[in-house]
Amino acid sequence: MSTATLSAPAPTTPLMTGAEFLARYGDQHGFELSEGRLVRLTMPGGTHGEICGNAYTVLREFVRPRNLGRVLSNDTFLKTKTDPDSYRGADVCFLSYERLSKDQPTPQGPIPVPDLVIEVKSPSDRVNRATAKATEYLEAGVAAVVLLIPETKEASLFLPDELPTRLAGSDVLAIPDVLPGFSTPVSAFFE
Repeated sequence: MSTATLSAPAPTTPLMTGAEFLARYGDQHGFELSEGRLVRLTMPGGTHGEICGNAYTVLREFVRPRNLGRVLSNDTFLKTKTDPDSYRGADVCFLSYERLSKDQPTPQGPIPVPDLVIEVKSPSDRVNRATAKATEYLEAGVAAVVLLIPETKEASLFLPDELPTRLAGSDVLAIPDVLPGFSTPVSAFFE
């Protein structure tokens, strides 16, 4: 007769709620909540910061004179999933006055779902992980996501119910349903 040893399942860390995440990490950079699990983000470095700055500038120079809304940066929190909760930090985003009126203050904590998110792939990220994050933003109600890839100086435009469009160099990025009249060569993000 053989004796089998039963092993107990490995203990799992309990899922964190969005409220717990915001209370502990809501004022800190470098953390996101992904389906109830805390994710520590690595520091992406200077190139990432420069491309984020370029994206912010390109977008703000279009949005501000037209009085269209707010352009936010530096891992602005927004809720992307519920039960279990996910909060992501957008590198750059556009929040129209239609989604948050001009007379309302910009929230200290998470913002309403923005119209546009621009994500810059970090050196430690894989393209498929960055693509999954773009899809998560769309599923949360973001109208368009632009993924900038520093290594190849390319941009991918994600829109609901469409395959991503890849652009590079002098290809023009336009998002007429989100920002009518906006267009810029992809190279502007990488200069």
